[in-house]
Amino acid sequence: MRIAVPATAAHPDAPIDARFGRAPYILVYDTEADNWAAVDNTSNVSAAHGAGIATAEAIIRSGATVLITAQCGPKAHALLSQNGVQIIEGEEGTAAEAVRRFHSR
Repeated sequence: MRIAVPATAAHPDAPIDARFGRAPYILVYDTEADNWAAVDNTSNVSAAHGAGIATAEAIIRSGATVLITAQCGPKAHALLSQNGVQIIEGEEGTAAEAVRRFHSR
């Protein structure tokens, strides 16, 4: 399973970015390989529009089946849901903490 988390930096101890579509990085944790990968999302940080959809598309391309985030806009939410991505909203703290909480549920 791959778990995506929008983050402020390219490492697991980075805080979850509250601005889903404008997060500079999407961190992807692979539970089978037990490793993290960072997807560069900086092209969406200052996008005039469509940042949420573009970020959702990047998450889908990453192979993630779970998104852990502070919030997700309705268009991105719909696209992710249509592509089988489970969305967990209302999270805060670091990416690593969020993944640990997800596994403890």
